[in-house]
Amino acid sequence: MGRIAQTDTVSELSWSGSSIKINFTGSGISAVLKDERGDNTYNVIVDNKVISVLRPDPIKKEYKLASNLLGGKHTLELFKRSEWAMGKTRFYSFELNKGGRFLPADPARKRKIEFFGDSITCGYADEDSTGQDRGTSPYENGYLSYATLTAKHFDAEFNNTSKSGIGIMVSWFPFTMPDMYDRLDANDPNSKWDFTKYTPDLVVINLFQNDSWLVNLPNNDQFKAKFGTTAPTPQFIVNAYSNFIKTIRGKYPKAQIICILGSMDATKQGSPWPGYIEKAVASLNDKNIYTHFIPYKNTNGHPSVKEQQAMADDLIAFMNKTITW
Repeated sequence: MGRIAQTDTVSELSWSGSSIKINFTGSGISAVLKDERGDNTYNVIVDNKVISVLRPDPIKKEYKLASNLLGGKHTLELFKRSEWAMGKTRFYSFELNKGGRFLPADPARKRKIEFFGDSITCGYADEDSTGQDRGTSPYENGYLSYATLTAKHFDAEFNNTSKSGIGIMVSWFPFTMPDMYDRLDANDPNSKWDFTKYTPDLVVINLFQNDSWLVNLPNNDQFKAKFGTTAPTPQFIVNAYSNFIKTIRGKYPKAQIICILGSMDATKQGSPWPGYIEKAVASLNDKNIYTHFIPYKNTNGHPSVKEQQAMADDLIAFMNKTITW
């Protein structure tokens, strides 16, 4: 699940929320993996229960994932908790204990969602309970981001096309979501995703949090690169958002789209950013594009696990009222 580059011998996982799942019988299962830098972490999920966290080394080797299992059918899922700033992981194969047997895959899920977002959607620092807001692998768990929680609630397959620090007009680095939304390998600008391989019923876009900060930082290098010496006008901001939505609509002409924002300070009282999104969406005159704003959480740093759950609950409630599957 997710945008995964595949050849005959290896699958490369770069995007947050990418996963590999298999059904089998037997007492145990291993996987052969090689990480790019040893920075990525994976939830090991056996029979729908997270049993451990794996951090593969930058050396190709076999990892025992589950052992001493009872007889009968089992499922094993490797879920990429960390985002592509941590690099990518090469998956080569699953290996079963003696006597084990691989079983057919489950039927494809009926519902499909794609999320476009930033650090909030990745689950940045959601497990850092110290208040330091650290987004490195041990503290970032995309399995508990609102995106994953929402998809699981609706039993939907999902792609999480997200990157911490990214914006629509400007990011904390030289490229923006319009520059990289179409990548297969998140780290490679020349690697292009085939949009015919995955057609979501629903697209959720949660962007503009980073833009809302950077447009107020005229000394920032990325501000200078994108805007020169003058901050963008409200109309420029509205146009930039509507242009990105048009791009996504062009890829998915039949999908329902929810343009959300939250739950960091871009939605605090008095913020103009929800209004920019409302104007952009209204200008498109598309009855299948909605707006929804998740209230400001009013705490420091990125959303915690508890706050990610609150975001999911909020979004799920809106979807239950609005979306027709």
